[in-house]
Amino acid sequence: MFVDHPLIRRGRIEDRDYQRNIADSCLKRSTLVVLPTGMGKTVIAARVIAHILGSRGGTVLFLAPTKPLVEQHAAFLRDVLVVDADRIAVFTGEVTSPEERELLWRTSKIVASTPQVIRNDVKQGRIDLEGVSLVVFDEAHRAVGNYAYVDVAAAYKENPAGLALGMTASPGSRAETIVEVCGNLGIEGVEIRTEFDPDVVNYVHDIEVEPVLVEPTGAAREIREVLTKVLDEQIERLRTCGFLQGVPRPTTKDLLRAGQGIRGRLDAGERTGALYTAATAQAIAMKVNHAVELAETQGMESLISYLDRTEAEADSRADRQFLNRPEVAKARVLAAGANAEHPKVKKVLWVVREQFLKKPDSRVILFTHYRDTSELMVRELAALPGIKAVRFVGQATRGNDVGLTQREQVEIIERFKAGDHNVLVCTAVGEEGLDIPATDLVVFYEPIPSEIRTIQRRGRTGRGRAGRVVMLVTRDTRDVAYFYSSKKKERKMHVELDRLRRELRQKIFVGQPVGEVFAEVRPAERLERMREAARPQEPSAPAKEPRKPGQAKLPDY
Repeated sequence: MFVDHPLIRRGRIEDRDYQRNIADSCLKRSTLVVLPTGMGKTVIAARVIAHILGSRGGTVLFLAPTKPLVEQHAAFLRDVLVVDADRIAVFTGEVTSPEERELLWRTSKIVASTPQVIRNDVKQGRIDLEGVSLVVFDEAHRAVGNYAYVDVAAAYKENPAGLALGMTASPGSRAETIVEVCGNLGIEGVEIRTEFDPDVVNYVHDIEVEPVLVEPTGAAREIREVLTKVLDEQIERLRTCGFLQGVPRPTTKDLLRAGQGIRGRLDAGERTGALYTAATAQAIAMKVNHAVELAETQGMESLISYLDRTEAEADSRADRQFLNRPEVAKARVLAAGANAEHPKVKKVLWVVREQFLKKPDSRVILFTHYRDTSELMVRELAALPGIKAVRFVGQATRGNDVGLTQREQVEIIERFKAGDHNVLVCTAVGEEGLDIPATDLVVFYEPIPSEIRTIQRRGRTGRGRAGRVVMLVTRDTRDVAYFYSSKKKERKMHVELDRLRRELRQKIFVGQPVGEVFAEVRPAERLERMREAARPQEPSAPAKEPRKPGQAKLPDY
């Protein structure tokens, strides 16, 4: 069953209960929609936009934080809405000049833009928001501090008849933060859904998450042992200078926190030898820590590339001291002499090949944290028959590694959808908002400690059909800690979302899912019960023969 609306093209949008319920709520008041990745936040926005244009008219402003997202939203709206394509305009600093934007603003029904462009144009008096009937803020959790969303929303508040729609999959766990976002955007209500809610459960496809353990190489173990001596020395220097006191085994987070403390004191005007010594020691510790992480979880090619870049760009005392250490020189020799790449490389190739043998028309996304690894994996995947891998990174250029332009990013996504590429090798740029339907497999080259980024990555599959997630974990390394940290945070987040509903009701309007309320205990069991209740009842089968105790049959496996 599809949405029937004069401004929505027939057969384009499936009529889902939770999307209809949320869209109806958004039409009554300015609303923040909190919905997991892949559950159709943009579809809800399209339904709201169609109703607003049909009933109120005016201009709709659709804001997104990145240029590729702006392009994707505009393309989606042109595809699903009965609105002339030339009246859906895209505003970015690269694509349109100020004069063009001023003209397009007067003639367009929908404007998709980055918030910085709108903020600047409003300040310069090229446009005003008086005739805007709806502003959509994608990735609305960014609306804090000095981010451009805050300024645009402040100008829009002068339009009392205008509605605002915020969308996010990553609201954070504190009610105060969400209330701050709502206050900054002029939002009066919140709609929160999880995959366990009664109006959502029938539309959630199973996602199988499969951790795959690999053993660290002998070279990686040896490099860790060599570099740990340098790391311990820098930690001791920091303690001598008054930092990391009472922290027996400092983590990366502890080192980062020490760095923030050092920079804060320097920014406040403190100038002492001990503070400068601490700053150098902290910087060296971070470099050593990063080198160990690359050796253990990424591979020797990534480590060598990192050391080469550091040497080419060395412009600080910390860089020079780090590179002059004999232990770092030994680590480079060990990495160069390693017989094989990280075992994760072969495991990725095996998992991807297995997927395409089972389903030749598959779409696969491989997430890597580092660009060096993404380049290595595209090269390795190219050797597999039938695999058409492409690298998808951000726009920033780092040394000889040239980033992708906005147009190149959009073109790669379109070619991936069309099947010209069937494996997308992404860095973090692929986590937010990519419009990639029906991805069959997502591979994590490494776990990441953030539950929000994990959910965003995992949400790239299980959209149109059941999906699979494979997460590679190197035994006895920080991979293991990150894997369990993310799982723990995610379990907590599901409970926190329900708590947020209760707490937010004391501060702001919160919509309630239709049906049974969220249960904090055993959500997976509850999800299966709800699915079972929703399935059509089959005729009762004849009674089965009783089974002897301990007797197993094939279905049990």
